Amino acid sequence: MNDYFSKKYNDLKRWTSYWYQAEEVLNFSPKSVLIIGKGDGLVSEYLKLRGVKTITLDINRSLNPDITASVIDMPFSDNSFDTVLCAQVLEHLPYGEFEKSLREIRRVTKRCAVISLPHFGPVIKFCLKIPLLPPLKFMVKLPYPRKHVFNGEHYWEIGKRDYPMRKIKKDIINSGLIIEKDFIVFENPLHHFFVLKK
Repeated sequence: MNDYFSKKYNDLKRWTSYWYQAEEVLNFSPKSVLIIGKGDGLVSEYLKLRGVKTITLDINRSLNPDITASVIDMPFSDNSFDTVLCAQVLEHLPYGEFEKSLREIRRVTKRCAVISLPHFGPVIKFCLKIPLLPPLKFMVKLPYPRKHVFNGEHYWEIGKRDYPMRKIKKDIINSGLIIEKDFIVFENPLHHFFVLKK
């Protein structure tokens, strides 16, 4: 199990991803949010401080989630939450469960979902900051046809052989969700976000 409060785990890149998680969820002005994968609980606590009713779900009882259950079989009725956040979770299940998980997320959300997944591969980044203008950021993921080997945590990662982006997007669409936008976090290019609508 991860030590969620270690300096190694909660580095600057991960804090940047936390910001994107909260920002993308709050963009929908939800009254209720389900967070799948409690982790260290920082994002759920922040959303609560922002006045959002937040429920956490995790399969790991030792993390003290509000609900202990799996994403593939959640004990909620249809349309229970305005928004669902599922960040860096689905890769911990065999890929055969990916579309099933997405269908379950679609079932319990009223409107939308924000998910993030690991995106493997070397990256070229460029940032130019000119005074009085916003930064100009440019990033390219380079292909890397390495086969994924289960490391005790991740069963798969975007960008590795057998898991190209087109396959991930196809399975998201097959689940009935609409991809409103997707992006790689500039400061943490291992995290790929998908903002989805029902």
